[in-house]
This record gives sequence, C-alpha cells and structure tokens, in this order.
Amino acid sequence: MKKLILSVILISTITLNIKSQCDDKEFYGSCTSIMVGRKASADGSVITSHTCDGRYRTWMNIMPAQKHKKGDVTKILKGTLFTESMDEITQVQLAEHKPQTNNADFEVSLEIKGEIPEAEETFAFLYTAYPCMNEKNLAIGETTIEGRKELENEKGMFYIEELQRIVLQRCTTARQAIQLMGQLVKQYGYADTGECLTVADKNEVWHFEIFGEGKDKTGGVWAAQRIPDDHVGVSANIPRIAEINPDDKDNFMVSDNVFEVAKKLNFWDGKSTFKFWKAYGGKKPFSIREWFVLSSVAPSLNLSLQDEELPFSVKPEKPVSVRDVLKFFRSTYEDTEYDMTKNLLVKRKKPNSEETELVKSDYANPWMSTQMIASINAIKDSSVVRVRNIAVPQCSYAHVIQIRNSVPDEIACVAYFANDNPAQSPRFPVYANILQTPKLFQLSGHKRFIADAAAWIYRQANKLATIRWQESRKKLEKMRDDFEDKMFEEQNKIDSESMKILKEQGKHAFQKYLTEYLNSFSTETLDAWNKLRDELWYTFIRGL
Repeated sequence: MKKLILSVILISTITLNIKSQCDDKEFYGSCTSIMVGRKASADGSVITSHTCDGRYRTWMNIMPAQKHKKGDVTKILKGTLFTESMDEITQVQLAEHKPQTNNADFEVSLEIKGEIPEAEETFAFLYTAYPCMNEKNLAIGETTIEGRKELENEKGMFYIEELQRIVLQRCTTARQAIQLMGQLVKQYGYADTGECLTVADKNEVWHFEIFGEGKDKTGGVWAAQRIPDDHVGVSANIPRIAEINPDDKDNFMVSDNVFEVAKKLNFWDGKSTFKFWKAYGGKKPFSIREWFVLSSVAPSLNLSLQDEELPFSVKPEKPVSVRDVLKFFRSTYEDTEYDMTKNLLVKRKKPNSEETELVKSDYANPWMSTQMIASINAIKDSSVVRVRNIAVPQCSYAHVIQIRNSVPDEIACVAYFANDNPAQSPRFPVYANILQTPKLFQLSGHKRFIADAAAWIYRQANKLATIRWQESRKKLEKMRDDFEDKMFEEQNKIDSESMKILKEQGKHAFQKYLTEYLNSFSTETLDAWNKLRDELWYTFIRGL
C-alpha cells in the first residue's frame, strides 16, 4: 500500500474526538488472558492474567477472611460488575429482604439470584470486578467467550464473577476451584454467556471454559485443560479447547454431560472427532491476539492467521518472564503489518538539513475512534485498517498475577495492576496478603466522573496524551517504564523486609507493611499522572 501523506492540520481536526477505539462489540467489550507454566517461565513462577476491557467497575478492595455459624448463607448476586463501591454488595448481603433502589448514596443495581450455604471459614481475597486472587495463592484471569446463544439460560443462579468469588473464598488450588465450580453449576445452574477462566496456583495453570446447558435445563457444561508446565497459553474471547480426554485426569477435567449436551442440541453428530470449541463455540478458535502471543513466543512454528486452528498452547523458544507478559499487554502491533498507524505519515525536515523525510504524524495513535478512522479512510480508502489490539483504552483495569516458587508462600502471590489503558498506565504491586487497598482505588470510575478515583487520574492523562500521541508518548512511556523498573528493583528488598517483620512482629504487622508499601508506591504513580495531566493541558493551551 502506498504511504499516505496527511497534513498535520487535517489530522488535528479529526482527532478532536478521542472516544474509545471502536464502538462495535467485537472491539469494545472483550478481555485477554495469558498463561505461563512454571517450567516455561524465567524464574519457575506460574502466571495468569486479565484485562477487564469494557465499562466495568474499577473499585477494588480486600474481602477479609471470615468465620461463619452453621446455617449461615451467602447470597448469589447478579450485577456486582457494575457497583460503585463494596458497600453496595455488603448492604445486600446483610439485608434480610430484596434490596431497594432508593438509597440516598447510590442506586442499587443488584439482583439476588439465590443463596447457598456459607462455608464454615472463608479466605481473604482481592475483590475486583472479576475476583482475582486469594491469600492462599490461588489466582484467576477471565475472558468472555460467549459461545452459542442456544446454551444461555438466565434461570441459572451463577454468573461467572460469583463463581470466582466463591472459589477464592473456599479453595487453595486450581483443581479444587474447577471441581467446585463444576459442582455449583450442576446443582444451582449457570446463567451467564460462555466464559473462560484461567486458574492458577503455585504449581499449575488451567484453562477452564463454561457454558449454559440450554434453554430447558439450568445446569452447565464445561471443560478444563491444563497448560503444560513448559507451555504458554492464551484466551482472548474465543473458545479454544479442542479434543478432550476425560480419562486423562492429569490434563483434563470435564462435566459429565459434555458429550450428551452437544448431541442433544445438534452441535455434534456423535461420530466425527469431538472438539469442544467447535461444539460449543461454533466459530474459528482464534483471532489476532491469540496468534500474536503464540507466534511471538514460538516463532519457528510459523503460525499463520490463515490457519484453521492454532495449537492450544505452545512451548516458548526462550523462558518467558513476568515482564515479557507485561510487554504483551502493552502491544498494539507497532512496527508490524498490523500497526494501524503505519500509513499516517507527514513530511518533515531532517534535523539540520533542508531535506525532508516521511515520519509518523504526531496525531497518529493506535486507539483511534470509529469516526476518526472513517474520516481518514474517506481521504484514501484503507489507510487505516482496524485490528483488535491487546492494549485498548476502554480497559477498566488489568493485572498480571505471578505466583512465585522462589519465595515463602506468604509473599508468593503478587498482582501487577494497572487502571485504564495498560499500554499507557503504570503498574503497581498488590501482594495477596495486604489488609486493604488505598482509598482512591476503592472508588469506581465506570459510571461517572469522580476526580479522586484512581482510574480517572490515570485516564485523564492517558486520554490527553493520545491527542498528539507521537509527541506525548515519549514522556509518558518513560514514566511508565521507570515505575516498572522501580517496582522490580525494590521487590527483593520488600520481600526480605516483609518476611523479617512476619517473623519478629507477626502477621498483622507483616500485612500492614505490605499495605503501606502498596499505598506509597501507588501514590507516587498517581502523583506523576496528575502532574502529567497538568503539563499536557498546558501544552495544548493555544490549541492542538
């Protein structure tokens, strides 16, 4: 394709609209999870991850461990993804009757789907929109995979986020979590669309896919496949599990109705080779994100986007570090044929010369809105070809969770968190054993503008930076990378000091230390992004 020369003035007028990358569902509401087995990782860690892409709640806090009396129940809810604070959920759990919607502080958006017996004792866990890790080093990533509409049955009790909550409160291993989820949906029913959970502990990571059982039954159908210890896997909104072997207990767990439901609903003829993704997903089992991750870690396989099917997982050609995974989550396919900005070039004088050269316009960014792309393509067709980047601006939050085998269990599990676009925002470390999250992270940023909400502090600077991205990114990316360097440079010291405190002063002092470290580190990032926002406003004082 010929390079397109666009004037700076023209591009500046069409970049005034800085809304989300794309409006259609394929690009807007979708998540990515990358998994790394312990023998594939650079340090023997197990890794899972999640980008919560879409307009979901951004508040997060620790739900503490609790003891319960015999006969206690826990309510199973619908709508927790869209609450504005933990108080909403707590109020409904404690209420004796159905929640009302006339509370002065917030509008209750929750529905009680039912209740189940409470466990005698529950574990503390990090309560994100999709609950993600507990104090016992169990971690979960998530991506919505939808599947066939005929499978959905809203009469079931459980949505995926409530399954995650229950297993984090009650389980210590990935296998236990998958088995418990299977038992719960068999007994109470599954109400959600197709979902994938990437469930990890310190020894292994599993890829779990679940669907409803059909309109006439409120159960569920599911399969789980272990990522081999020396492999990397990925889930990005498409069912991926292919052939299954229920007799291979080391590598598969499946619902007892997995073949029956497919035959009953005419998704499988009972004779051809059964593939889980084909029966329950019904479409090609990968797209650009899966291909990009798997082909990047195993380039010699020569995987192609034109292949009918990719391997479920691959053995990387070199060990994969947690920082490699963080880098994947920043990807916009820059400098590849799938870079959406590759044609947005302008003429500029070379430094100290009268000669000109073609360089990427300052106004080119990989998160252009539908209207912006349409305007550019109206000048020259196919100048910008949309792709679904891994890093997107509609991300509510993202985490990469590392469960380390080289340190004591008390500090083994760390989530490296970011709010908003993971290609722009800094990461901050959340240890599984903190007491609570910082106050500004307990405020949500999905329903309205709240100046003090952490998500909005990052978001304001990030959105402003995209107005003249090629110029602004130099400072933003340096800040982002400096904080990542600082996070990992300090880790050994934090590990050592926290374990010393645990030994000498006990668990509460140990947890307090990790909590204060998170507060200090995250405050530094928030201050930096506030300052960047102010600088960018000043940069644009006389226009774009």
